[in-house]
Amino acid sequence: MSALSQDIQLAGGFQPNPVLVDGDGPPTVYLHGLLGQEWGPFLDGLAAGRRVYAPAHAGSDEPDELQHLDHLYDLVLYYDDLFNALGLEQIDLIGHSFGGMVAAEIAAAYPGRVRRLILIDPLGLWRDDAPVEDYLLVPPERQTALLLGDPSREEVIARVKLPDDPKARIAAQLRRTTALASASHFIWPIPERGLAKRLRRVSAETLIVWGADDKLVPSSYAQEFATLIASSQVEIVAGAGHSPQLEQCQAVLDKVRLFLDR
Repeated sequence: MSALSQDIQLAGGFQPNPVLVDGDGPPTVYLHGLLGQEWGPFLDGLAAGRRVYAPAHAGSDEPDELQHLDHLYDLVLYYDDLFNALGLEQIDLIGHSFGGMVAAEIAAAYPGRVRRLILIDPLGLWRDDAPVEDYLLVPPERQTALLLGDPSREEVIARVKLPDDPKARIAAQLRRTTALASASHFIWPIPERGLAKRLRRVSAETLIVWGADDKLVPSSYAQEFATLIASSQVEIVAGAGHSPQLEQCQAVLDKVRLFLDR
């Protein structure tokens, strides 16, 4: 990982956000999914031509922060403050999974701030005929399959691998558990908070990327998002589950770059 961490101070009782930053070019923000803050080959690829910012969700490292965030919209306001603290005005915004849900809410609340929006297997909608799977109360291998994809794939194995050092291993396990728990603060037991009513406000051109084999959120939700966002297009990625930017990194990177640079 080549990204540097910048501790960004925010008011309101929050710890500094350890924003990962790399690259030069148009400002692009990536909001992570359920397993916590990350920086991998996908963001390295984006940073080759852009200034990429990858913050941590409030509460994902410090659970006590959640006492200041009663609702999902409080997290939206948190990000507005964070973007201001970073000196960011209009941005390209990418969100994966829970981060996709938050990114969509930001784009709906502040249409002028987001130039282009990319949603990668986002949460946020609900269909009784295709319910989002429970990812908390399942065995570890099932959780891996739900959140990442094929547990036998090299990329997935590397993503869930814990450090060999005992202390570092415990710290990594704790951080992963805290990230899952903090997201659940906003979306458990059903990840639906009325987003469908607000997506009409999204004015940014939007790319919806979905893993064809997503076991957490069926790929049929991609068209649901596209129907509700006026200027949007869908790309279904074969051979990928809930994290196509991990399992099919280059294919997703090519689609994202083409969309952002056109």
